[in-house]
Amino acid sequence: MREMPWPAKIYFVLCIGAAGILLLRSSQAYDRLDWSSTLVLALLFLVCESVPTQLSVRQAAISVSFSAALAAVVLVGPEGAALVAATAVFSVRPGLATHKRLFNGAQFLISGYAAGWVYTLAGGEPGLPQRTDFPEIILPYGAATFVFVALNFALTALILALAEGVGKRQVPVPDVAQFLLSYLGYATFGLLIAGLWATVQSISAVLVLLPLFVARWAFGQYHAQHRSYEATIAALCQAVETKDWYTRGHCTRVSAASSMIAEEIGMGTERLHAIRYAGMLHDVGKLGVPTKVLQKDGVLTEEEFAAIQLHPMRGLEIVRGIGFLDEAFAGIMHHHERYDGRGYPMGLAGAEIPEFARIICVADAFDSMTSDRSYRKAKPQEEAVAELRKWSGTQFDPIIVGAFIRALDRDGWNPPASVPAPSGMPVVTAAKDHDDPTTPIQVVSDR
Repeated sequence: MREMPWPAKIYFVLCIGAAGILLLRSSQAYDRLDWSSTLVLALLFLVCESVPTQLSVRQAAISVSFSAALAAVVLVGPEGAALVAATAVFSVRPGLATHKRLFNGAQFLISGYAAGWVYTLAGGEPGLPQRTDFPEIILPYGAATFVFVALNFALTALILALAEGVGKRQVPVPDVAQFLLSYLGYATFGLLIAGLWATVQSISAVLVLLPLFVARWAFGQYHAQHRSYEATIAALCQAVETKDWYTRGHCTRVSAASSMIAEEIGMGTERLHAIRYAGMLHDVGKLGVPTKVLQKDGVLTEEEFAAIQLHPMRGLEIVRGIGFLDEAFAGIMHHHERYDGRGYPMGLAGAEIPEFARIICVADAFDSMTSDRSYRKAKPQEEAVAELRKWSGTQFDPIIVGAFIRALDRDGWNPPASVPAPSGMPVVTAAKDHDDPTTPIQVVSDR
């Protein structure tokens, strides 16, 4: 709380105050509230809120607690929905700070009350729905769902923007869509709970949410699998950097630049994951190149240069058995192809080169030019961009270069910090960089 900027603190206090006012205003209706249903729904909300599922959306998590809140909108009205949602304060999530609990409770209370108010405004009547109430109840419930989801998302997004700085961390549109669609999809279960309540009462929550918790477990397993993917890739990158230490941090930066390009040209979420993996592993084939060749000072013989040219194919051989990489294989194999057909290992040209490879080619060259090397200092970003423009249409795909420059102009370039060398480890550096278009490797005939 102390580290939060003043705008975020002011917003935090305003949300807590607004929630307190709504609680006081709701107290007038407590005497006619169905307390048994409210307490059961509150317990259900608390259980669901305490076991959220991590999403693949940049450290985001989602729970099915809003199903209980929306069921409360139908069964006990805005006042009851506000009380049910406020139990988020008592969530037992490990490591959740007190001020975050208070904010979660406040924003859920506001969202629940607003959704209940919209439900009644749209013609819904709080209480046990009867069979004759369908399908007329669907429209008010849909309006309440929209308000709950939109308000919950807006309140949370604003506190994150104020706390982290507006524009510092932008969530891609496909990720936002995935997040909102998850909310709207699970919201339908709130209506199922309310519809079954008249028949089996509180057991309806178990009947509806038990399959959801099974799905939540499966989703958690999927997320754990992704974490294992990340660990596998990190281990391979560390192995590359141990063999050729001048590239420390290079894989991470190429991955970040490739992701910028991919987002600019509108890639979907799954392909964004794949291009990030491809950027991380594009140089893994250096593990199959003799160290003395990578570190040689001076010109290379044809045989030595051929060994370097083989590193994309060796990279493919190393990662071929990792099934989750999918399209990343093409990026690893062909990232040294040139747009004019004079690259390696296959001499592909233009659209023959896989899109992933054309993206990594630009990102790879940009990071090489803007990073310190043993034989020169990092070039300014403007000079590196000028080189990309210069070689656009010959070495690089002009469309990819244009997309990267637009992304740079909009977001800037804040590369991840370089990885420090392990204590006591001898640091070796290459004398040449085959990724740098401004300093091509010199080759002499060995005949």
